Amino acid sequence: MLTGIFDTHAHYHDGRFDEDRFAVLEGLPEQGVCGVIECGTDVPSSERSRALAEKYPFVWFAAGIHPEDCGDKPLSDLEEVRSLAAHEKCAAIGEIGLDFYWPEPDRETQRVFFERQLQLANDLGLPVIVHDREAHGPTMELMRAYRPAGVLHCFSGSVETMKEAVGLGLYIGLGGAVTFKNARKAVEVAKEVPADRLLLETDCPYMAPVPYRGKRNDSSLIALTAAFLAELRNEDEQALADRCRENALRLFSKIK
Repeated sequence: MLTGIFDTHAHYHDGRFDEDRFAVLEGLPEQGVCGVIECGTDVPSSERSRALAEKYPFVWFAAGIHPEDCGDKPLSDLEEVRSLAAHEKCAAIGEIGLDFYWPEPDRETQRVFFERQLQLANDLGLPVIVHDREAHGPTMELMRAYRPAGVLHCFSGSVETMKEAVGLGLYIGLGGAVTFKNARKAVEVAKEVPADRLLLETDCPYMAPVPYRGKRNDSSLIALTAAFLAELRNEDEQALADRCRENALRLFSKIK
């Protein structure tokens, strides 16, 4: 069994965990999980994420407004995000970013919220957890402009984009999606991302790795993703998990 697994992106506040949330979380240490970053997507979910971080010593949280959730939110909600970020267990501003897969919210609204949160993270000295779906060019434009510390979560860009991101000091988050049969770009990225810039994540309850694709994901299944990546990279599974944990602790420096 792998040990020292650090899940850098989870959503245990999600309704799919309503029936057994505490049982799942309490069982994670026995399955080799030593750390989880629970990511908010708006103010209420960030508050629920904070509550989980307060309850479990191995859970930290990120506060932010997700691009899919910004359309009906006032910019004043960012003051609530700022307040949440002052908590001792808030490790990052996230999940934030751009999502151009859907027509709404409109792109300008997404960009305004993203830029304001990038500036907030820089002001507070916190890293960002970035969602980028079909918005690689605009996302990288803002990464170049603001130069935040952070991770491009569930990375779906090209090897070239990965190399630019790493050159800007960013980390690359890979999860169960890399095991999917159609994940050709992610596989190529996984082979080439520098060892000191790779992070493991679940995005649970979403993106469960093969052979659990389509089922509810949780942090224990990172072991399957780690095994897949280790084989791709011709590395030892435990060594890969250990290095990814070290990378997470380096990026999310508030975690002690």
